[in-house]
Amino acid sequence: MKIKLIPKAQLGRWSCGLIGAFFIFLGLFFVFCSLGEKGGNTFFSNLKLAVPYSLAAISGIFSFITGTINIIRNKEKSILVFLSIIAGFLVLLWILSEIVFPIKIVLFLLRNLFSSRI
Repeated sequence: MKIKLIPKAQLGRWSCGLIGAFFIFLGLFFVFCSLGEKGGNTFFSNLKLAVPYSLAAISGIFSFITGTINIIRNKEKSILVFLSIIAGFLVLLWILSEIVFPIKIVLFLLRNLFSSRI
């Protein structure tokens, strides 16, 4: 079976489109941050930051899911689908690590680990 650049199946195109939407939403999030938007006490305190970030995460995860289903069901081998699966998996891994080990806990543990050795 030949490896193609562009997917022909519907799910493969969806996977590539969703990972494209991920990068657009993430770029929009960074534009808002560079314009001076600040976060609040909770995740949804500033909707200008929370909505693009949430949509980026959702589209990245669904890109991974649709790409994986496309490869299993349609047995299609497309470079763009493989790249979208890798990017979507990294997004899923990032989200799961933020849920299991929030950054405040990690920073606290690192600070205590290195301060006790001095």
